[in-house]
Amino acid sequence: MAFGRSDRRRRSAAAEPVTLKILVAGGFGVGKTTLVGAVSEIQPLRTEERLTEAGRPVDDLDGVEAKTTTTVAMDFGRITVNEGLVLYLFGTPGQDRFWFLWDELARGALGAVVLADTRRLADSFSAIDYFERRGLPFTVAVNCFDGADRYPPQAVREALDLAPEIPVMLCDARLKNDARDVLISVVEHAREAGAGRREPALP
Repeated sequence: MAFGRSDRRRRSAAAEPVTLKILVAGGFGVGKTTLVGAVSEIQPLRTEERLTEAGRPVDDLDGVEAKTTTTVAMDFGRITVNEGLVLYLFGTPGQDRFWFLWDELARGALGAVVLADTRRLADSFSAIDYFERRGLPFTVAVNCFDGADRYPPQAVREALDLAPEIPVMLCDARLKNDARDVLISVVEHAREAGAGRREPALP
């Protein structure tokens, strides 16, 4: 049987993967740029600038004294989860003075990762509140820094006063497989939650 152009177009369209947008958020110095860089299959776009003396009054370096740079706009990366699913990752800036960028970055996102650091757990509250107010599904991923106290996910859930359905995971943001597992958790949670809107069919 002969196939025409429209048949070829339909077959080509059917082979296109689903593309989804995921935010990577959290406090200052929590590892957002590291996670995006660890998992991205392309050279990640980074908008980092060196920390200066002028920023010391507004950038709290307690617990991250060795940090020398900060994201001032966003990080961007991409990961192909399987032949039918591609995730585009947008890392948000962590400081309060860059919060005006969040609304634009969140536009069209399926869900988010909230990275947490047990040494500065309270820094996660702002990101959690932001996504809860907007009904955007998110996973909390505790980045296990060297030398930091490690707590079971349930203890972190209670400390952050999270709803039972919100996933909480431990991860090492430097490891590709850990970062990938966190992103898959976001997609699965968003699919289950629905976020009050019709979601694309996921493979």
